[in-house]
Amino acid sequence: MKSDEGGQKFADVTARNVGKRIAITLDGEVLTAPVVQEAITGGRAQITGNRSMEEAQHLAILLRSGSLPVKLEIIENRTVGPTLGQDSKEASQKAFLIGVAGVFVFMILFYRLSGIVADIALLLYTMLLLLVMRYLNATLTLPGMAGIILSIGMAVDANVLIFERFKEEIRTGKTLRKAMDNGFGRALVTILDSNITTLMACAVLFYLGTGPIKGSAVTLSIGVILSMFSAVTVTKFLLKFLIDANFTKSPTAFGISAPKAEEVAK
Repeated sequence: MKSDEGGQKFADVTARNVGKRIAITLDGEVLTAPVVQEAITGGRAQITGNRSMEEAQHLAILLRSGSLPVKLEIIENRTVGPTLGQDSKEASQKAFLIGVAGVFVFMILFYRLSGIVADIALLLYTMLLLLVMRYLNATLTLPGMAGIILSIGMAVDANVLIFERFKEEIRTGKTLRKAMDNGFGRALVTILDSNITTLMACAVLFYLGTGPIKGSAVTLSIGVILSMFSAVTVTKFLLKFLIDANFTKSPTAFGISAPKAEEVAK
């Protein structure tokens, strides 16, 4: 009982009705009508009978819930349609296309032929990522799109590291082929370090996060793995093909200025 007064009243009622049924009602409906075996003076009662465990649990929940009639007053009524979600989706797609186009233009302006190679590798990377997600039957949500955009940034970063190392090797007087091999070798360790730390962060987000956070972590981790493949394998293959085919022997075609005399001397 909630109070001593209520317990005393319940004791008096049960004492007067030993051998009789007492109906327990909720919202005007009889939940159960047990027979009083003896006066209940301790404030606690036990209902016995031939019931299943599910029935007993259901009755206990109803008895604990009580009846709390509450008057509701409608202050405001709104109808929310799918327009807001559609607007967010279209804005995200627009931002994605503008961002990718800006990256492509940047790579071509600063790295010229190398930038074109990087753009081709990025296009291949994007198609591979969408194919993998299609194979996994993954739903492309807004957090997932954020993961894709971030992984594209990781792929661009890897290409920038490679091309900057490529430039440094050219400026020391090495041939294009030798500079390319050395540039990839020097950039590989840095690329692996940055991507492995990102994958570790994705694992933490997936383990501790929920719903959209897990989806973003999965998308980003897949994108990071594919970006490493596109940067290290596809970009290297295309550059090697262009250099071996003698498409051009001028470092300036790769956005690399001619080496200075003092740099060659070193």
